[in-house]
Amino acid sequence: MTPPFALWFTGLPASGKSSIAVAVATRLRARGIDPVVLESDVFRSYFTPQSTHSEEDRVHFYRGMVEVAAKFLDHGVPVLIDATGNRRAYRAPARERFALFAEVFVDCPLEVCVERDPKGIYRKAIAGGAATVPGLQTEYEPPIHPEIHIHSDREDPDEAARTVVDFLIRGEWIPSRKLYRV
Repeated sequence: MTPPFALWFTGLPASGKSSIAVAVATRLRARGIDPVVLESDVFRSYFTPQSTHSEEDRVHFYRGMVEVAAKFLDHGVPVLIDATGNRRAYRAPARERFALFAEVFVDCPLEVCVERDPKGIYRKAIAGGAATVPGLQTEYEPPIHPEIHIHSDREDPDEAARTVVDFLIRGEWIPSRKLYRV
């Protein structure tokens, strides 16, 4: 039985967090481990659809993500948190609360993120029509000592996912072989 663990994929918007989290989930499922992915955009649309992105709203939002993650972990389900969490203080409660926790820093230069911009948030922010965007209007605080550091401008999501799964195996968070359900 795999002990429940939580990974927080953090980085600037458009850094590749979602693509990497999905690739990790796919690799884990191929090994017989079925994690839940808490994707911040989806989470926000259900739980804080009228968010002002104020400091108070952000604290509430990230606390909510940690609480939902805790419920899954309590039931033995691994959790992949896909959320910018632009301040270390937003991510700290997960680190303090979860026994098996790792930050996956998806590091990507701002210029590359702006160029990618799949949701158009940087274009809107530059034009003055978007909520605050980490890296432009608000600061992004990278993890000081992330357990996993991915350079998404140099690694594709599959390479990054392999790095994450290798970390889980080396740390004995998951078995080195596939799990087979009987």
